[in-house]
Amino acid sequence: MADENEDEKKSGGLMPLLKKIGLFGAMISIGLIVGYYFFAPGSDVIEKEELQEMIERSVEDNLDERKAEEEANADPSKVSKDTPEEETFETIYYEFAGTFTTNLANSRKMLQLGLAVSTQYDDTVMVNVEAHELGLRSVILERVGNFSEDDIKGEEGRRMLATSIKDALNAELEALEGFGGVEKVHFTSLVLQ
Repeated sequence: MADENEDEKKSGGLMPLLKKIGLFGAMISIGLIVGYYFFAPGSDVIEKEELQEMIERSVEDNLDERKAEEEANADPSKVSKDTPEEETFETIYYEFAGTFTTNLANSRKMLQLGLAVSTQYDDTVMVNVEAHELGLRSVILERVGNFSEDDIKGEEGRRMLATSIKDALNAELEALEGFGGVEKVHFTSLVLQ
């Protein structure tokens, strides 16, 4: 455990090492330039301004080299795309409590199903569904009882059952509230016994 912590401290990555080497190189080059001009045979004393310019050029060159190295080692930048804004409507769901169990027409079999309804209108539709749930349950049982075993077989039969229930619910809500608004009926469970 202690060895792992020491290894983590020692391995700082490549970038800190490159920075240290770059700074060390800059200091040496500045020292060499200054030393050469002061102690070179036959050279006159360098003016302060000239010396300052040489130092600045050396530092700028070193910084440019370091920036180029960092850019070469840097990860490519990510560019995000704009999301197209399309107007979409929120779908609101309401699930009837419990299940509906009823006999099928001309059959000894029973159908047990769980139902939910959805709309993209406002919450008023679901408030109306919840307020009139008892009456709507009765309408659902009547409508399901009109279907036979053969009527609800397969995907197409279940789709017809869902459409029939939706139409009955909307008719009842229109009679009670003046507006239906149920757009789709969903089967949360469907058992034929």
